[in-house]
Amino acid sequence: MAYPSAMAPASSLGRSALTAARRNPLIRFRRPAAVLLAVLASGTLGYVLIERWSPLDAFFMTLITISTVGYGEVHPLGPAGKVFTSALILGGVGTMLWVLGIFTDILGTGQLGEYRRERALAGMRRQLRDHFIICGYGRMGTRIVQELEREAVPFVVIDNNPEAVSRLGREDKFHLEGDAAHEETLREAGIDRARALLCAVDSDERAVYIVLAARSLREDLYILSRAGQPESIRRLELAGANRVISPYRMAGHQMAALALRPALVDVMDTLHHGDADIGLEEIVVPAGSQLIGHSLENAQLNAEGGSNVLAVRRRGGEMHVGPDPHLVVEEGDLIVALGSDEQLRATAARLTPR
Repeated sequence: MAYPSAMAPASSLGRSALTAARRNPLIRFRRPAAVLLAVLASGTLGYVLIERWSPLDAFFMTLITISTVGYGEVHPLGPAGKVFTSALILGGVGTMLWVLGIFTDILGTGQLGEYRRERALAGMRRQLRDHFIICGYGRMGTRIVQELEREAVPFVVIDNNPEAVSRLGREDKFHLEGDAAHEETLREAGIDRARALLCAVDSDERAVYIVLAARSLREDLYILSRAGQPESIRRLELAGANRVISPYRMAGHQMAALALRPALVDVMDTLHHGDADIGLEEIVVPAGSQLIGHSLENAQLNAEGGSNVLAVRRRGGEMHVGPDPHLVVEEGDLIVALGSDEQLRATAARLTPR
């Protein structure tokens, strides 16, 4: 859940091969259609010149000849007309079989249905707003998707690994098959409208390229990346990542915390991931909020029906834990609040613009 941004359910539609789905299968008919039109034109012209028929009779004779419907000759043919008809049969029937073969292949492989499905998904991607882009669908990416689905947050997954793409399709997840280090792929994922990009690929080198590509497209985008090696943390930060997560460091910290303060860790884990009707949330004070310039006490953020403000972080990074009631609310402040879902919504509502 995220406040005060509007929440939208994550799309559960998957996506097949990007390159195949992007291309309209009907484009395959361009060459045989051009040849077929040439055969019709040449056949019509041939009968007009050789047999002196009318254009309508010549066209009709050409059409029934290449389609092999067996209606019979429109008019009796002379020797030259019979030779011409024989050549027309060979060229025309071959062309018709070519067209029929392509048509059968498109229907048999489901390319037309896949193309229509891709067009529909492209329209849905254009409607995505304030969503998350997850790069990589390995163990970490899978877990990220599970958490976002649990919070009903919109997302799109990017991966070019055939196994991962196949799994995304089976699980009916909204995804793109492509290289997340390519700017075009990021644009298709709606990076210009995204809330954040989460890079969960296994390779630190690929992660650097992805972060560089994303940062070049959006200077203000929040980018969170995984780092497999400690020395990669600095590289990813230089590439443009706002935060870099080391799974080994986090796991070590979690194990030490469980050993030293197991009860506290259980409480925090319940607040973040448990089923209790209470949780923690980050709420950013938007521009134009009616509470800007008011103290926390006057803003009544801790009033009855609202949540408890645990901390306030200024845009410059200054942190106020257990903030003074006289602390003045400023635009861009990040408020950490504790409460039920209803209380958190009430607090977010108080911070909405006038």
